[in-house]
Parts: sequence; structure tokens; C-alpha cells
Amino acid sequence: MSQENIELHYRAYDAFNRRDRGAFLALMDDDVEAESVLVAVEGRIRGHEGIRRMWENLLNVWPDLTAEAVEVRDLGDVTLVDLRLHGRGAGSAFPTEERLWVVGRWRCGKCVSWSDFATEAEALEGAGLAE
Repeated sequence: MSQENIELHYRAYDAFNRRDRGAFLALMDDDVEAESVLVAVEGRIRGHEGIRRMWENLLNVWPDLTAEAVEVRDLGDVTLVDLRLHGRGAGSAFPTEERLWVVGRWRCGKCVSWSDFATEAEALEGAGLAE
């Protein structure tokens, strides 16, 4: 099942980069919960409606934002992603590049939660896997 979770995580970023919200939402549990440092002002994101709002907010700020999963690690029902984001600001065209570490939890082929972290150590701690 864990290799499947890795593939699902790659599919989620592919759907995001193609702006295929339907395909992205199909990978999310109906009650998915997420916390993103990119839209931290919103707090915890819940359900498909929260995901839709997150997409709108991200793409209003960075219309050409793309996500590159450099590496996706299998940690059982959890995936750990080394993620690079690239985009340009809507108002300024100023380029941005961000590196995030993403922890995703999967159940029955759906993402039930994910959280973004600034460092790998924080992500491992957030996943309850810190040494």
C-alpha cells in the first residue's frame, strides 16, 4: 500500500500543476484536513471546500505556481515529500522559489491530512517520527 501512496502523492502534484482541481480533489478524503505555511492565515483547511479556497488563494497570489516533488518517501501510511515550489507574483511578476517538506497521511487511496513544514526535521517531528 505504501508504494501506492507515493504514486498518489505524485499524482496530486501533477493534478495541481495541470490545474485539474477535479483530479486533485478525487485524491482527497471528503474530510481531508490540511495545514499549509503558504496559506497560514487561513488556519487549518478542512474538506473539499477548504481545498478549493486554498487553490484560489494560492493562484491569486502566484498564478503560475508549480510544485515539484523532488523526492517522496514511504513511511507507512505517511509520505514525506521534499517539495520545491516555483512561481511569479501576480502583481509584481517577482519570482519565488520555496522549499517545503510535506507530510501526507493516506487511507484507502485518499489523503486524509497533510501539513507543510519549513524543514525536514520539523516534518519528521510533526509526523511523530523524530528520533
